Amino acid sequence: MCRIILFAGTTEGREIAEFLDKKQVPARVCVATEYGEELLPKSPFLQVSHERLDEPQMEQLFKEQGARLILDATHPYAAQVTENIKTACEKCGVSYVRILRENEGSEELSHCVYTDTVEEAVEFLEKTQGNILVTTGSKEAAKYTALSGYQKRVFLRILSVPQAVEQCARLGFEGRNLICMQGPFSLELNTAMLRQYDCRYLVTKMSGNTGGFLEKIRAAKDCGCTLVVIGRPVKEEGISVKETKRLLYKKLSLQADPEIFLVGIGMGDRRSRTLEADRVLDEADLIIGARRMVEACAKKGQDTWVEYDSQKILAYIQAHPEYEKVAVVLSGDTGFYSGAKKLADALGGRVRLLCGIASPVYFMSRIGLSWDDAVLASAHGKIANLTALIRQNRKVFAILGTRDGVSGLAKKLTAYGMGEVTLYVGENLSYPEEKISSGPARDFTDYEASLLSVVCAVNEKAQPLLSTHGLSDEAFLRDKVPMTKEEVRTVSLSKLRLQTDSVCWDVGAGTGSVSVEMALRAWDGRVYAVEKKEAAV
Repeated sequence: MCRIILFAGTTEGREIAEFLDKKQVPARVCVATEYGEELLPKSPFLQVSHERLDEPQMEQLFKEQGARLILDATHPYAAQVTENIKTACEKCGVSYVRILRENEGSEELSHCVYTDTVEEAVEFLEKTQGNILVTTGSKEAAKYTALSGYQKRVFLRILSVPQAVEQCARLGFEGRNLICMQGPFSLELNTAMLRQYDCRYLVTKMSGNTGGFLEKIRAAKDCGCTLVVIGRPVKEEGISVKETKRLLYKKLSLQADPEIFLVGIGMGDRRSRTLEADRVLDEADLIIGARRMVEACAKKGQDTWVEYDSQKILAYIQAHPEYEKVAVVLSGDTGFYSGAKKLADALGGRVRLLCGIASPVYFMSRIGLSWDDAVLASAHGKIANLTALIRQNRKVFAILGTRDGVSGLAKKLTAYGMGEVTLYVGENLSYPEEKISSGPARDFTDYEASLLSVVCAVNEKAQPLLSTHGLSDEAFLRDKVPMTKEEVRTVSLSKLRLQTDSVCWDVGAGTGSVSVEMALRAWDGRVYAVEKKEAAV
C-alpha cells in the first residue's frame, strides 16, 4: 500500500518522484504515457503506472492504496485530469495538493498568443506572414476565409467526415490545403506536418491534454512556430515544488541533509570564477551571501538570500529543508582572509569548500609582479599595522576596505619618511570599471579609492627586523632626562618575551626608548607610553 500517490508527467512531477525516491518514501506514481514512465527513476520505493484513469478509477485506486495524500503535478492544461483528481479526493476524504510551475511564464509557453475567439485569432493572423496550420475543426472553418490569401496560406486539419469535407471544399479549402485525418495526433506527427507545410503558426483551442494540446505545444516549440490559442489559461491555486518538499519534510518527519558549498567566486566577474564554481552555482537551489556576490552569481529565477552572518545563515538553511543544494558565495578565495572558516565551523555537516582566484593572485599578475615573495595582509574590517610591514619588507600586498584606506596609508608612510615607497592601487578588480594606479606614496595622500580596493607597496629600502633587541643609545634624541641604557633595555625586553601582537604599557616611560623598542617587537600589537614629566616627552 502507498499512502502517497503522485500524478506526474511533468518536470515538476519527475522532480518530486526523484525526491521521494531519494528519501526512500513509498509512493504510487501515475503518468499518462509509457514515455513518461521511462523518464522516472527505477526504484523499489516507487510503483509506476502509465494507465489513464477516469474519476471512478481514481477513487478505486485511492481506496485500494489507503491513500492519505495526493500530489497533483499534471500539466497546467490537463484541466480535466486535475478536476477528476480533485473530485476523487473529495469523495474519498483524502488530502489534495496541487503542484504548480514556479515560473508561470515558462519557456515552454513563451511562444503562445492567446485570444478569446476565432475572430480575434484571425485578426491577429491578418497582420502576420507565413503559412498557418489550423486545428480548430470544420465548424469554425468559414471564419478563416476572412484572411487574405487564405486558400494558399491556411492548411485546415479536420475529421475525415464526408459532410465536413464537402463543407470546407465549398469554402475554398481544397487539395493540399485540406487535411482530413482522425486523431489522436502525436508530437511526432504534429511536428512532421508543421515542417511539411512550412507553417509559422499553429491555431488550436484550449482543449486540455485529452485533445492533444500538450503535443501541439511541444511540436510548435520544436519547430519554432507561434502557437495561437483560442481561450485563456486557467489561473490555479497551489504550491511550488520547493514548498511541496517543505510540506513533505514536515508531514513525514524527514531528515534534511543538504549539500552546502562555500564557493570562492574570485574578483566578482564571471570570468574570474572556476568552472567548478560555475557548475555548482548553476545547479544550486539557493545562493546565499553578501548582496554584491549574490547579484554577481545568481541566474534569473534562482532563489537567493542576502546574508553573511554565519549563525543567521545556519538558521535559514535549517528552516528551509527544501533546499537540497546550497551555495554560500564568498569573495576571492575561501582560504585568503575569508569568512569560510567561521561558516564551515558553524554549518558543519556536508560542507565543501571551492577555491577561487584570490585578489593577490589576480592583482599581482595585472601589475606584472610575483606574489610568492610578498607579505600578504588585510586591513578590511580590522586594524593592521601596514606601515610596520612595509618598513620591514620589500613587497607587501594588502586588502583595504574603506575609501580613505589608500590615503591613510600614504599619509603614514610619508610621515614616517617612506614617501618614496611605490604604491600600486587596484580598484574594482575584474569589473568593467577596473582601475589600476601607481606612484610614490606621497602622491596618494589625498586619494579617494573605491571600497573594493587593494594595494601593493614596494619598498626598495626596507629594513628587516633584527633578530635581537638593542638599538644603540645614539639612535635616540633626548634632553636632560636620563635614558635607560642599551644593555638594560636589551635584558629587560628579553625577559618580557614579547609577541608581535602583545599589548604593552610603559608607565614612567621617560624618553620612551624602551617604548620604541617594544613597539618594534610588538609591531602588530599596541604600546602605550605614560609619562607625567613634559621635559621627558
